[in-house]
Amino acid sequence: MLIFENIRLALSSIRANKMRSFLTMLGMIIGISSVIAIVSLGDTMRSVVANEYKNVGLGLAYMYINPPDDTYGDNTYFTTADAEKLKEAMGDDLAYVGFNQSLRKDMTVGRRTKTLYVSGLAENPTAMKNLKIIYGRMLSDKDFQEKRHHIVLQKETAEGFFGDANAVGKTVKVKLNEDQEEFLVVGVYENQDSALMKALQGGSMEFAYIPESLMVTEDSYNWSLYFVVSDVNQMDSMKSRVTAYMARMKNLQPEYIVMSSASEEMGMIDSMLGSLSAVVGAIAAISLVVGGIGIMNIMLVSVTERTREIGIRKALGARTRDILTQFLIEAAMISAAGGLIGTILGISVVAIGGMLFGITTVVKPQVIVIAVAFSAMVGLGFGLYPARKAAKADPVIALRYE
Repeated sequence: MLIFENIRLALSSIRANKMRSFLTMLGMIIGISSVIAIVSLGDTMRSVVANEYKNVGLGLAYMYINPPDDTYGDNTYFTTADAEKLKEAMGDDLAYVGFNQSLRKDMTVGRRTKTLYVSGLAENPTAMKNLKIIYGRMLSDKDFQEKRHHIVLQKETAEGFFGDANAVGKTVKVKLNEDQEEFLVVGVYENQDSALMKALQGGSMEFAYIPESLMVTEDSYNWSLYFVVSDVNQMDSMKSRVTAYMARMKNLQPEYIVMSSASEEMGMIDSMLGSLSAVVGAIAAISLVVGGIGIMNIMLVSVTERTREIGIRKALGARTRDILTQFLIEAAMISAAGGLIGTILGISVVAIGGMLFGITTVVKPQVIVIAVAFSAMVGLGFGLYPARKAAKADPVIALRYE
C-alpha cells in the first residue's frame, strides 16, 4: 500500500506545480519524439528503397567496360551482336538482354507537341518492365523482331493528347532521329511509381515505350548492357559467368568488365541509410540526457522546498528508504509522462509525414520500447541524487527549516 501512497504524493506534487512539471517533462518529450521520429524515418526510407528496387527487379544487372589506361576502342563498347551472342550463350538463365535506351524525344499529335522520355524494350519486355497495362497490350517479341512502329503510352500522356486514356488504335508521331515517325498505340499503362520515386524523377516525368530495335541499330555502339537473370538467387554466379564470357568475347581481362546489380545497389543504400539513422538517432538521444538533467534540477528544487515536509515525515516514523522511494517515484513519473507524450508525438509526426508523401511508414515496436526504457532509466538515474539527498536529511534540522 505504501507504493500507492507514494504515487499519490507524487501526483499531488506534480499537480501543485503543473507548469514547472510540464517544462521539466519537455526535455524528455523532445528527446523521445526526436529519437522515435528519426529512427522511424530511417526505417521508412529503407522500406521505400527496398520496395522501389523490388519494383525495378532485384534480378536486374548491368555492365560496362573500363579499359586499361582509359583506352577506348571498338571492343570497349557493346553492339546488338554482343547482346544476341550473350543471350544465346546464357540461354534461359537470362530472361532479358538489352541496352535500356531512354531518350527525351518530341511526340506530336496534330498541332500538339510534348517532350517526354521514350524508352526501348527488347525481347521479353515484361522481364525488364512490368507495366500495369489498363488498355490494349504490352509490347511483344514480334514488335522487337520485326521493328514494328508500336508504342505503349502512359495514361497521362494519352489523356493529354486525346482527352481519353483509351488511346489504343490511335497514332502519334515521334521524332526519333531527324524525321518524325508514326507510331500505332497498342497499349496504355498506369504509372505505379511511389510518391518518392515521382518526386525524384521530377514529378511530372512521363515515359513511353517502343521496340528497342528502332532505337539501337546494328552498327551503333553502346556504353552499357543490361540483363535480367531468371533466378535472383543465382545472381552472383550469373555475374561471374557473364563477366567471363564477355571478357573472352571482347578479348579483355575480366577485371575490365565492371558489373553492378540492383540487389547490390539496394544493399549499399540500405546500409548507408541504416548507419545514418543510427548516428542521427544517437545524436537526438543526447536531448534525453539534457531532459534528465532538467529532472535532476527540478527534483533538487523540490527537495529544498519540501525540507520541512521531509522532517515531519521522518519525525512521524518514515524510514530513509520510504523518503528515497517517494522522490524516486516522483522523478520516474515525470520521466514516464514525458516519455508517453513524446512517444505519441513522435509516432504522430511520422504518420503525418507518411500521409503527406503518400508512403507507408514503418514504426518498429522495439524502437518505442528502447526509447521509453532509456528515458525511464535516465529519469531514475538523474532522480537518484535528489532522492538520496532528501532521504539523508536530518529530521531535526529539517524541522527547523523555514
